[in-house]
Amino acid sequence: MAVYEQIGKGYDLTRRADTDIAAQLAKYLQIKSDSSYLNVGCGTGNYTLALAKYGGVWSGIDQSKNMIDAATNKNNIVAWQVAEAEALPYANGAFSGVLCTLAIHHFAALTPAFREIYRVLAAGRFVLFTATPEQMSKYWLVEYFPEAIHKSAEQMPSLEKIKYALNNVGFNLVDIEPYSISKNLQDLFLYSGKYRPEIYLDENVRSGISTFALLASADEIATGCQRLAADIDTGRITQIVNKYENNQGDYLFVIADK
Repeated sequence: MAVYEQIGKGYDLTRRADTDIAAQLAKYLQIKSDSSYLNVGCGTGNYTLALAKYGGVWSGIDQSKNMIDAATNKNNIVAWQVAEAEALPYANGAFSGVLCTLAIHHFAALTPAFREIYRVLAAGRFVLFTATPEQMSKYWLVEYFPEAIHKSAEQMPSLEKIKYALNNVGFNLVDIEPYSISKNLQDLFLYSGKYRPEIYLDENVRSGISTFALLASADEIATGCQRLAADIDTGRITQIVNKYENNQGDYLFVIADK
């Protein structure tokens, strides 16, 4: 079963395309109105649809039927399809750009997936949005949910592994841009509550985040939320958040081209 089959039904309660992230993705992809684009691991289509507004003809694939069903119900301007990143159902050179947001940690292996992405890309950009284990070790969430964050970080490919896989299949690395969480972030993914710790007390928010939905035990969630609620009440949470401030960014945009 695809990992997101378990959380797909309620995913859109808290997950939506963030305007600023979408704008940055569009800039890095260099979207043109007469070109075709693919979103690999598109989920319920939030970012695909947001980027389609910038132009181009879009396709989206995800390994989860629940996610693709939800995307299809939203809008049919995108060609949605259930597929694996390691076996993309498209011809060589079918796209002018490929996007992948917060999904490479679900790939069976980076090199086979990147090789497929390279194959279906004509000449254009491959843009990733992800987090590294090193960045995740700086999330203040480790104070409250250490086992879950550790397990989640273990799933994330390091920047070195990403760079190696990109180079191994023929991509040229264009740029690496750190991304830091903003206080008004609209998409409630893992560290979206960096400055809004109270959101992690909401079960609906946690159910849309794979770290909590799939990796955290019920005991750890209960204990962590109890401690977090107490620290929010006393104001100690401010000290915890400040303790983990750093200049490495919370996520990364990785831009490569063919």
